[in-house]
Amino acid sequence: MAQDLRKMFEKERKEKTFRMDKDHELRFLARLDAELPEQNQSQRKTDYKWLKIAAAVVVLFGLGVYFFNASNPDIPGPNDQIVDATDKSGQVPSISLGDLSPDLKKIESYYVSNINLELSELDFSEDNKELIDGYMEQLSELDSEYKALNNELNSLGPNDQTINALIKNLQLRLQLLQKLKSKLNQLKSSKNEQEQSDII
Repeated sequence: MAQDLRKMFEKERKEKTFRMDKDHELRFLARLDAELPEQNQSQRKTDYKWLKIAAAVVVLFGLGVYFFNASNPDIPGPNDQIVDATDKSGQVPSISLGDLSPDLKKIESYYVSNINLELSELDFSEDNKELIDGYMEQLSELDSEYKALNNELNSLGPNDQTINALIKNLQLRLQLLQKLKSKLNQLKSSKNEQEQSDII
């Protein structure tokens, strides 16, 4: 009873040959036409025609606007700014580091805010007055140097050396305040240790 299926199928294939009717292709096409009428196909083609026409009109309109703006350079574009170079007092306004680019503005605001934060966290007392005054003199020197660099930026225009010097100045100020803060903490901890040893 156990027969090999492969042998059975091979034998059947040799005995019978299957052929399609001559009318098979014609019947298939007739059925296909009945299922998909030509109206739907032509309607789809016209939908794409309108889409192509609309796209062409949009492209032509865009090119027209571009060439119109290119031929009239005196009309300001959306990114152009019309700014009076002098203020009401007749002086040319000065530019700062943050006015040059958004990245430089972020850097400047980062350092300035951290410098202000460090200054606000300082504890002023009679014990640390001399130390703080010494650091404040150095800070005022750095501040006057920063103003000189800013004047150079306005007179010579932006260049890499001036921009780097301005950033370095801000970094030095922040580092100076951080050193001051650590010195004040050391002074405070040594004072606390001395008070504790006096108590004992």
